Amino acid sequence: MKAFAIKKYDKKGVLQLTDIPVPDLKEDEVLIEIHASGLNLLDSKIKSGEFKLILPYKLPLILGHDVAGVITRVGTRVTQFKVGDEVYSRAADFHIGTLAEYIAINEDDVALKPSNITMEEAASVPLVALTAWQALVEKAKVKKGQKVFIQAGSGGVGTIAIQLAKHLGAIVATTASEKSFVMLKQLGADILIDYKKEDFGAILKDYDMVLHSQDNKALEKSLRILRPGGKVISISGPPTPDFAKTIGAPWFVKAIVSLTSLGIRKKARKLDVDYSFLFMRAEGKQLQEISKLIEQQMIKPVVDKVFSFDQTNEALEYVESGRAKGKVVVKVK
Repeated sequence: MKAFAIKKYDKKGVLQLTDIPVPDLKEDEVLIEIHASGLNLLDSKIKSGEFKLILPYKLPLILGHDVAGVITRVGTRVTQFKVGDEVYSRAADFHIGTLAEYIAINEDDVALKPSNITMEEAASVPLVALTAWQALVEKAKVKKGQKVFIQAGSGGVGTIAIQLAKHLGAIVATTASEKSFVMLKQLGADILIDYKKEDFGAILKDYDMVLHSQDNKALEKSLRILRPGGKVISISGPPTPDFAKTIGAPWFVKAIVSLTSLGIRKKARKLDVDYSFLFMRAEGKQLQEISKLIEQQMIKPVVDKVFSFDQTNEALEYVESGRAKGKVVVKVK
């Protein structure tokens, strides 16, 4: 099969198109013929080596975390799916590789594709929707009437998180450039802040939860707009010691993680608010719940551009440019 891989970590390097065997299938896995693969900034960070201490992959490595396709084979112990099922998934860490024609994935990380969207739309969903779900539903337990601030609303996570927060009954504020305001209003955002002209720290107060995805300056401001007992959940750092333990990081990585987050945790405690870091995980059952919301039209995928398989490097460059509104997808089949 054809696949795009890296042979070494290199920020400026490109993915190499290679021919490799179709993956072997374990007894609890399904083999998916890939129709579309969603790209994420995480792919770029892995390619550059930025995550090599946290996610020490063996090279060469096929990139790609999001997939939509059709099951062509099932392992002997698979009970949830059958050949011919249309599915989507966020492949688990250390089992990625969706920029290829086939991938084998544990059935617990897979969900049936929503029936009312295309393969390309489905491939745009898993990583960002699971991130939003695990932040808003699992960690923050957002309730009706609460105030939620979602940074970078026009990004992949932001576009889904806004819709999910509104479904949960929250009042939603977000930052973006003014040209994205119409789209974000349609997605459900109540308060729109132009990050180029306005300071969210001077506008927002007494918020219940912040989904943080920007720099440390924005993080420190976010701590101050919360009510006592409010929560900042960060998807861009600094990571917390709990995260380092969860991923089984070596002692020196745990030490670095502990030191980098120490200042933020102290400031959070002083303000009587909570800071935590989220590194989302693959989770088929949660993705199935997200499928229901998509089929009920409570959540709509937002796809900026679809590239052909041959244009995979161009697609990754576009992700890295930061210009995408919503998600970038590679059409494989």
